[in-house]
Amino acid sequence: MYGGYVIFGVAAGALLLFGYNYYQNSKRQGQLEASALYEQLTTHVVDSNLDEAEVLAGELGTMYADTSYSAQAKLAIARLYMDQNRDQDAADVLNELLAGDNGAALKHVARLRLAKILLYQDKAQEVVDLLENEDNPAFSAAYGEVLGDAYYALGRIEDAQSAYQRVLMDPLSQGTVDQRLVQWKVLDLPEIAAEEAVEDTIDQAIEDAPGESTPEEAAETADEVVE
Repeated sequence: MYGGYVIFGVAAGALLLFGYNYYQNSKRQGQLEASALYEQLTTHVVDSNLDEAEVLAGELGTMYADTSYSAQAKLAIARLYMDQNRDQDAADVLNELLAGDNGAALKHVARLRLAKILLYQDKAQEVVDLLENEDNPAFSAAYGEVLGDAYYALGRIEDAQSAYQRVLMDPLSQGTVDQRLVQWKVLDLPEIAAEEAVEDTIDQAIEDAPGESTPEEAAETADEVVE
């Protein structure tokens, strides 16, 4: 009585297993083909062969969009664009990568590279908008350095100093940023910060100067305090 159900169940299970194995094999084959294309792409990137690299990147983006190689191809093409001084093309590709469904790690790499391009394009506020709310321990030091550069470009000296100091205090910063370079950037800030400090000292001294009858006399007292 139940023999038909048993046979049907076994057949259905076998069909599902066949379908699953076929899917896995197909997926594995796709990964292998995408890997081979990406390897060719990297060769063209090293050789600065933009035309061939663009063709392969296009194939990876259309035929193997669900693999990590598609996103990696965008990173590679963006690098090649920058090598050929096509910074806006590089920025467009990186923005496309960030807008897609790619792995978080690749997106962090793309975001950092895009921030550096925007800084190169004198778009410091866009750098701040891109990085300011990002919080990832592995990328915080690299993000922090670029943020500091953007703050400095915007005249936000205190924010720049804070960003650089966070980088230097980050235990994961070694190996991800050039700490000596960041230290030099911090040392470059006091010249501007010192001017602000002197102005604040003078203003405070003028307010606190006792018994001065005129602003000029108070200013003289302030000068003596600064000296």
